[in-house]
Amino acid sequence: MTRIKRGFVARKRRKKVLNLTKGFRGSSSILFRSANQRKMKALKFAYRDRRQKKRNLRSLWITRINAAARIYDLNYSQLIYKLKQLNIQVNRKWLAQFAIRDSKLFYKFIQAIF
Repeated sequence: MTRIKRGFVARKRRKKVLNLTKGFRGSSSILFRSANQRKMKALKFAYRDRRQKKRNLRSLWITRINAAARIYDLNYSQLIYKLKQLNIQVNRKWLAQFAIRDSKLFYKFIQAIF
């Protein structure tokens, strides 16, 4: 009879989890059980925050557009309303970049609309 060595699959699974939690603090990167819990929580946060990032960026773009528009005695809602009326489809990301990087051109753009 030969001795059966166990643990290859289990070791591989544990090693995979510990490699994912390598940079975590304390026992979260050393002990399997706490590392596994931290990994699950981290993956959950990563999933959630990928969606939140999109919301945050849109909010930032709107704030920037509003700040740039207020210089010319407008506000964000008036500007967007006018763009929709004229059927001008402008991306908010693009409009925010436009407002920050080239304010003179943004002013000409506003003058052309109003």
